[in-house]
Amino acid sequence: MSDSEEHHFESKADAGASKTYPQQAGTIRKNGYIVIKNRPCKVVEVSTSKTGKHGHAKCHFVAIDIFTGKKLEDIVPSSHNCDVPHVNRTEYQLIDISEDGFVSLLTENGNTKDDLRLPTDDSLLSQIKDGFGEGKDLVVTVMSAMGEEQICALKDIGPK
Repeated sequence: MSDSEEHHFESKADAGASKTYPQQAGTIRKNGYIVIKNRPCKVVEVSTSKTGKHGHAKCHFVAIDIFTGKKLEDIVPSSHNCDVPHVNRTEYQLIDISEDGFVSLLTENGNTKDDLRLPTDDSLLSQIKDGFGEGKDLVVTVMSAMGEEQICALKDIGPK
């Protein structure tokens, strides 16, 4: 093979980091994260069966979808790899709430982020609307995983 030959590699993946990473099923613990049925979930219960006559201990995961709150279950041999989502939490200052349910957030570099909806959780939703109506400075925590984002928490940093 000579140096003059050129190699072309076709990339089917998008640029940037992967949405998940592999982790051995036996090492995933309660309060960790796992992907079940292509959804990012928080593990609420893990039980491991003993090795059977075919040689694999199995892990039974009960997990809750971090965006929809749905309960999902999966059984995986403990020596196999599972997908684990990259979960990030970012804090933004709340600037405005539009009539159609979208929020305007201030990012760290001074830009605005206008593509997030108000949360579906009723208590969090009312806390945000009430605090904003009272003119308080509010900071929302946005959880992002696997290309999805949702407001998951709220902090009051005082009156404006």
